[in-house]
Amino acid sequence: MTTSLEAFRAFYARRIAAMAGTPAIEDRLIRAFEAVPREQFLEKGPWRVFTGAGYITTPSDDPSFVYQDIVIALSGDGPLNNGQPSLHARCLGSVSPANGETVLHIGAGSGYYSAILAMLVGPTGTVVAYEVHPQLAERADTNLAAYSNVTVHNRSGAEGPLPFADILYVSAGATAPLDIWLDALREGGRLIFPLTPAEGVGGMLLVTRKSAERFDASFVSPAMFVPCLGGRDEETARRLTEAFRRGGTEAVSSLYRGKPVDESCWFAGNGWWLSTF
Repeated sequence: MTTSLEAFRAFYARRIAAMAGTPAIEDRLIRAFEAVPREQFLEKGPWRVFTGAGYITTPSDDPSFVYQDIVIALSGDGPLNNGQPSLHARCLGSVSPANGETVLHIGAGSGYYSAILAMLVGPTGTVVAYEVHPQLAERADTNLAAYSNVTVHNRSGAEGPLPFADILYVSAGATAPLDIWLDALREGGRLIFPLTPAEGVGGMLLVTRKSAERFDASFVSPAMFVPCLGGRDEETARRLTEAFRRGGTEAVSSLYRGKPVDESCWFAGNGWWLSTF
C-alpha cells in the first residue's frame, strides 16, 4: 500500500500540534502545519538532518522524510537550519497568534515558520519577516510569494526601525530582550525569543507587555539557536551561562526595565532584569 504525501503531512501536523501542549490553539496549529509544504522551503533533497553526533543524510529525496520532528540544514551542514517543528509549535502555541494580528518574524530563514505564522493570523493579519542573510532572504521572498499577507526584508531585525506589532517571534539567539523589540510591542503584545548563553542550553523566553516598564515573563522551553546578529553581548552571554547552570528558570515570572533590581532577581542584564515575583 502506498501512502500519499498528504497523509504523511496530515499525521505530522497532528503529532506536532499535540506535542505543543497548548490545547486552546491545537486545531489551528494542525491546520497550519498541514497546509504548508515543508519541502518547498528546503533545498532539493536528499536532506541533511541534524543529530547530536552531527548531520546525517536522508536515504533519498522523497519528501515524506521531512515530515518528522527533525532539524534540517538549509544548506550543507548548517549551521543555519529549518528548526525543530515541536519546539516551534510549542512557541507558537504560547504566543497564540489570532486572526488579524501583526507578527514580526526575526530570523525568518527560508520562510517556513513565517508561512505557518501567516496561516495562523489569517488573510486579515500581517507577517513581516526579517532575514539578514541575503541568499536566505531571497529564498524566503520566493518561497513566500504565494502568501499575500507576508513581506520579507533582507536586514537585521535587531536594528530599527520596527513597526508596532502584536507578536515578535524571534528565531535567533540573543542575550537580552532588546529595547527595540520591547518598544515595538503593543499593549498586551507578546515577544518570544531564545535567551541563549555563551555555552550550553538557554531558554525560549515569553514576554507579555503590561506597561512600558513591566512585562510578564516565563520560560517556555529549553533552546539552542544560532546567534542573533546585533543581539548579543559577550559579557552578558558569559553570565547567562552561569545563570542557566544554577537553574531556577521555572520561578521567573516578570521582566522589568528602568527599575532597581531587588532580591527577587533571577538575572540582571544591562537595564533589564528577570524577577521571580
